[in-house]
Amino acid sequence: MTTQPAPVLLYDGDCSLCNGVVRFMLRHDAAGRIRFAPLQGKAGQDYLCSQGLPTGDFDSLVFVRDWANPARGGFLLRTNGALAAFALLDGPWRALSWLRLVPVFLRDPFYRLVSRTRTALFGRYRPRPLADPAWGARFLP
Repeated sequence: MTTQPAPVLLYDGDCSLCNGVVRFMLRHDAAGRIRFAPLQGKAGQDYLCSQGLPTGDFDSLVFVRDWANPARGGFLLRTNGALAAFALLDGPWRALSWLRLVPVFLRDPFYRLVSRTRTALFGRYRPRPLADPAWGARFLP
């Protein structure tokens, strides 16, 4: 018997755009495959430390393929991570994962530009209740 991977998306918890993307993914992942944790939180910081990743740089999301088996290097950053997460969504959003066919050297500069300007464009995140309180169980501490 094989167990399903337990993917986790680590995101900037202070970023309005990032939190919007997380809420979007919650709505479009009815099976609840993806779990979430802010990079600034304990789970996020512990994972970053265990992988030798910077603990103070929140400009990149980190997609962990299998949280239960934290193999060294078992993560994807920036567009690779975002597209891996989109591949797990329901409906037409899964099609966005096909953008991985575009070389990373063409995708990631756009990601970095948005990352650098996201606070100016979208503001700081202001916490508000989740649309579905059950979604709270999908967040790591």
